[in-house]
Amino acid sequence: YNNELVAYQLRDTQETSLVLDTLEAACRGRETYGLLLHSDQGSQYTSRAFQQAAKEKGIITSMSRKGNCLDNAMIESFHSSLKSEEFSIRVRMPLTSSIIVEKVDSYMYYYNYIRPFTK
Repeated sequence: YNNELVAYQLRDTQETSLVLDTLEAACRGRETYGLLLHSDQGSQYTSRAFQQAAKEKGIITSMSRKGNCLDNAMIESFHSSLKSEEFSIRVRMPLTSSIIVEKVDSYMYYYNYIRPFTK
């Protein structure tokens, strides 16, 4: 309802443990029964482990249709903002893993606490 990102994780690989750990962090200290979690149809989200973890927390999972970014417009908009506001620099420089982590961490703070939103 307020565009806040409640949890995120960065890793070099996209394994099921990534989304399980992110789900756990997002749910910590929150009431999740009846919550709707929308995702794409990635193997991490369709995995039995993720679906079971969401169900145990009372979360209803919803998947976007194949090839339809409009179903997931909120996160697609966030990714666009992240790319254009944090990674579109005029001078190209090599991006190491540590630089990416630093930039994303910095942007997440900015996005949640400083960046103005108009609705």
